[in-house]
Amino acid sequence: MAKKKAAAKKKAPAKKKVVKSTSENRSSFISKAPVRRLMKGEGAGLVSDEAVKLLIEQLEKNAIQTTKKALTLVKDEKRKRLTAEDITWATR
Repeated sequence: MAKKKAAAKKKAPAKKKVVKSTSENRSSFISKAPVRRLMKGEGAGLVSDEAVKLLIEQLEKNAIQTTKKALTLVKDEKRKRLTAEDITWATR
């Protein structure tokens, strides 16, 4: 007769920590490599890390301002969805 193996105890799964993605937790929402490629594609031979960081900061500020402006339109029209047309309106 075959012996039965003892059932292994199952451990409870580890609890996952929920970390909100905010500017406080991350240094940037935009990756450096694509920005550096964009700059090089426009003719910049050598690009310093500081230049890439500064451009990323400016792009993020612009994105935040545009989003806030577009959200005012969305809220005024009592909608929930932010659309491409809202962003277009906000960038005019």
